Amino acid sequence: MNIFARIAIVTVFIFAGYLYGIKYGFVAEGLIAGLFFGIISIIIESRMRKVSFGSIFGGLLGLSIGLIFANLILLPLRYVITDEGRMLSSFIMNAILGYGGMFVGLHRGRNLTIPAIMRLFKGQELEKDLKILDTSVIIDGRIADVIEAGFVEGTFIIPQFILQELQYIADSPDPMRRTKGRRGLDILHRIQKMSNIDVRIVEEDFPKIKEVDAKLVALARLMNAKVITNDFNLNKVAQLQGVSVLNINELSNVLKPVVLPGESLSLFVVKEGKEYNQGVAYLDDGTMVVIENGRKLIGKNVEVTVTSVLQTTAGRMIFAKPKEEE
Repeated sequence: MNIFARIAIVTVFIFAGYLYGIKYGFVAEGLIAGLFFGIISIIIESRMRKVSFGSIFGGLLGLSIGLIFANLILLPLRYVITDEGRMLSSFIMNAILGYGGMFVGLHRGRNLTIPAIMRLFKGQELEKDLKILDTSVIIDGRIADVIEAGFVEGTFIIPQFILQELQYIADSPDPMRRTKGRRGLDILHRIQKMSNIDVRIVEEDFPKIKEVDAKLVALARLMNAKVITNDFNLNKVAQLQGVSVLNINELSNVLKPVVLPGESLSLFVVKEGKEYNQGVAYLDDGTMVVIENGRKLIGKNVEVTVTSVLQTTAGRMIFAKPKEEE
């Protein structure tokens, strides 16, 4: 809601307070009350924008169920307690069960979406632990090793439009793209053969949506599923729309071995660095190691001492110097 709409709402409340004050003879108090309630409405509106639809729906549902149970419990008690006791018991039971039901509903309903709720009303079971694979992570191939090692479980969803995209890439006249597409199909075939997981191909499509990434996000919202990818842009778009993402690149960065300043490493210097007299080597996981005064060591195995570790958005970079210089 923009600033003009908020000003308009506050103005309406102030005008309503003014009319109420004229009617009952306290104009100033009416104006103040209108301004107060207008500000309160703006605060509530700004807070509600941060609450998901699922939380609101779950909270209302939990509140309703709590109040129903409270009154069912009180029903047989009305014959054995006095009027004062009945009012006190009704207040306490409704407050406790109503608040408790609302709290549970808010917590349980945060991951609910409108499509997921519609599936429930249609009698379709809302499955849990669903994961959708995108094209980039299939072609990358590391997901197959992660699944095979047992670190990721559940039901893996392969949308038909992802299969079509892989087939299109595999039929590309460009040799590089064709190789990637065929690799992706081989990885899928390997995943399907694994006995510890369930792989399902779904026909769900969204004809009005042209981009494959947007279709993936829409399908994840519909099925209340997570998306497994290594695409940075898809990661951001999915998170903005409230879809959980498992990024293989982030997992890879987390699993890289910790290297601390002062540690010794045995490396093979492969090329010259960007700065003067630097050499460059790589760890087994692909992490770049910049070696000061390492230009003369290109093509040799050398013992180095880590001087510092730099974490960047592109990954981790290690700086070191030859041990012989110490």
